[in-house]
Amino acid sequence: MQVLRGSHQLGRIDHVLTGQQAGADMERVGEIQKRLELVHVEMEPGDTLFFHCNLLHRSDQNRSDNPRWSLICCYNAARNDPYKESHHPRYTPLQKVPDAAIKEVGLRRFIDGHMDVGWIDPATDVSARSLEKK
Repeated sequence: MQVLRGSHQLGRIDHVLTGQQAGADMERVGEIQKRLELVHVEMEPGDTLFFHCNLLHRSDQNRSDNPRWSLICCYNAARNDPYKESHHPRYTPLQKVPDAAIKEVGLRRFIDGHMDVGWIDPATDVSARSLEKK
């Protein structure tokens, strides 16, 4: 992962479509690259990186045989519900549950790098108990 140090302090940068993917306006990014340090964030498998939504970032193509996962979480105030139907979901209240809820539901099992179809019960599955100790 590569980031431009401090770019989150520049505010939101317009995004444009390049092919089928939206990205920051490259003309503006080019000017920013002249002023801010490019940092290569080296990570190990299983590492996680949290960063400000306005931080300019990129990653090279995944050339390994293993999938690369990303999770983007976006939160919006309930008062900012979309005014019309679109590909963005409408406001849905979150239901708070106790921290122990994950143990009540169980853990998803990964088999050979792929998500298995079933849930496992940490109380009865030895491999699940070994995960809890990590």
